Amino acid sequence: MDVLREFVDDLKRQGYARGNFLGMLNVLIGRQIRAADGRLISSGLTWRTLAEALKKARWDREAVRELGLDPAALPPRDRQRYWYQTIAQAKVDSVAASEAGNHFAQTLRSAGYLVSLRPGETP
Repeated sequence: MDVLREFVDDLKRQGYARGNFLGMLNVLIGRQIRAADGRLISSGLTWRTLAEALKKARWDREAVRELGLDPAALPPRDRQRYWYQTIAQAKVDSVAASEAGNHFAQTLRSAGYLVSLRPGETP
């Protein structure tokens, strides 16, 4: 989990997901991600694991606005539940999410990460 936490912290620090939060969710849930050295970061996360990672990274709650969600309508005190409900309402399996995921995968590739272009594919 340390590799995943470092990765999510890097996404936050570098701002890779800014403007493409849906794409980030799609990639983290459904695609394999490796570091430039080939080290496995993720082979796809469960919603619960992703929610926990976002909570630990103290991801900006306002990011949900990109999904058309109101942060005030989500659980205010339990951050893991907040992110879990965000993921549940984000439609991460939609065509739009897949297209956003493709764009996000390209962003990560240009940052030196290896990301599968389609779910189930090896980078």
